[in-house]
Amino acid sequence: MDSERLLRQFEQAGFVIVPEEEPLDMARPDIVALNTCGFIQSAKTESIEAIFTVLEAKKRGLVKKVFVFGCLSQRYRKELPEEIEGVDGFFGADDAAAMLSAAGIAYDPSVSLERHLTTPSHYAFLKISEGCDRSCAYCAIPSIRGRHVSVPMDDLVSEAQMLADKGVKELLLIAQDTTFYGLDIYHKRMLGKLLERLADIKGIEWLRIHYSYPSDFPEDVLEIMAGCDKVCKYLDIPLQHSSSKVLSMMRRGIDGDTTRALVDKFRKAVPGIVLRTTMIVGHPGEGAKEFRDLLDFVREYRFERLGAFTYSEEENTYGALNYKDSVSQRVKQERYDTLMELQSGISLEYNESRVGTVERVLVDGFSDGTVHARSEKESVDVDGEILIPAAAIPAAMQGNFMKVKITAADEYDLTAQFI
Repeated sequence: MDSERLLRQFEQAGFVIVPEEEPLDMARPDIVALNTCGFIQSAKTESIEAIFTVLEAKKRGLVKKVFVFGCLSQRYRKELPEEIEGVDGFFGADDAAAMLSAAGIAYDPSVSLERHLTTPSHYAFLKISEGCDRSCAYCAIPSIRGRHVSVPMDDLVSEAQMLADKGVKELLLIAQDTTFYGLDIYHKRMLGKLLERLADIKGIEWLRIHYSYPSDFPEDVLEIMAGCDKVCKYLDIPLQHSSSKVLSMMRRGIDGDTTRALVDKFRKAVPGIVLRTTMIVGHPGEGAKEFRDLLDFVREYRFERLGAFTYSEEENTYGALNYKDSVSQRVKQERYDTLMELQSGISLEYNESRVGTVERVLVDGFSDGTVHARSEKESVDVDGEILIPAAAIPAAMQGNFMKVKITAADEYDLTAQFI
C-alpha cells in the first residue's frame, strides 16, 4: 500500500507507471523505486539482492535513477549509503514527500487517499494502522515503524468506498497488529466496528482479516465474523508457539493454556473458520521438550494453514540483547522440516475433505489453460489456489464470483470444475 500511494503521486505528476513484471530492458524506466523489507534476515537478503539487480541495470543504461525506500532503508539509514554505491536516494518508510522531491515533483495532498493498484482490480489491501506497541523479543518492527497509530475510521471507509467504486470486491485488512486497531484514537478496540462499517459499502463482498495478535483478542470480531456473510470466516493469527516457556521468552503476553483456549474459542464461535498461523522454531528457550509440545499442539489443533520460520537473531531486539541464540542452524532446520512435514499431512487431509463440495470462488485470472480462483478459505499469495481447467476464460469472468465443485486436492491446491 505504501508503494501504491507513492505510485499514485507519480501518476498524478504525469509519470507513466510501468508494471513490475515488465523487463527493465524493455521498459527502460526513468526511475525505479524499490520498497524494501528489513524485518528478518531472509527478507533483508532478498531486498539487497533486488537493489544490486537494479543497479546492474543502471550501469547498463537501462535505468536512469534508483530510489530505495521502506523498512530496510529506515532501519539502516546510515549503513546503506556507505555500503552500496550508485543509489540515487535512500528514504525511510514514511519519506514519500522527500522521494518525490528528489524526483523533481511535489507531494499532492488531494490524492493522499488514492492508490495506483498493483493488485488485480478486484481485490486490494487496506492498511488500518501503522506501527506496533508490542514488545516481542524477536521482532524489530517497533524500532523500525514506531508505535501503533490507527488510521481514522472515516478515512478508511472513504478509501474503501473509492476502491469499491473502481471495482474492488475483496478487501484484505492488514497492519502490524489489526486487533489493536482504534485503541490510540477511540480508547477501545474498534476492529469490529470497522468491519461493520466496511461491510455496509456496496460492492465490497469479502472482508479478510490478516495479522491478528492472540493476546486480548477482541471477541466481538468473532460474533461479527459468524453473523456477517461479507466477513470471511478466515483469520490470520500468528501464534508463534505453544510452549509457555517459549512464549514467555518471546514476550508474547500469553501462555500455552490460554493459546489453546483461544483456538477452542475460535472454533466454537465461528463454525468452519479457517485459521492461518505461523510458528517460530529454534527460538531461545526451545529445547527438545518445548519442540515436542509444539508438534503435539499442531497435531491436536490441525490448522488449515500453517507456515513457519527458523529463529533469526535481529540486532537491537530484546532477544538479541538478552538471550543467547543457542539452537544451532542445523537443529533449527531439522525442526522446521519436521514441523512442515507434519503440517503437509494436515493440509492434505483438510483439502481432501473438501472434494465433492460446491464452493463460491472469486476468479483471479487465467494462464496456460487454467483458471485461478479462491474461495473465502484461501487468501492472496500465502495460500493455495482453486484451479479450474479451461480452454479459455471470458473476459467478464475475471474478478467475478462463480460456483465450482471441488474434484481433487493436494496439500496445497485444489482442482475444480465450473457448475
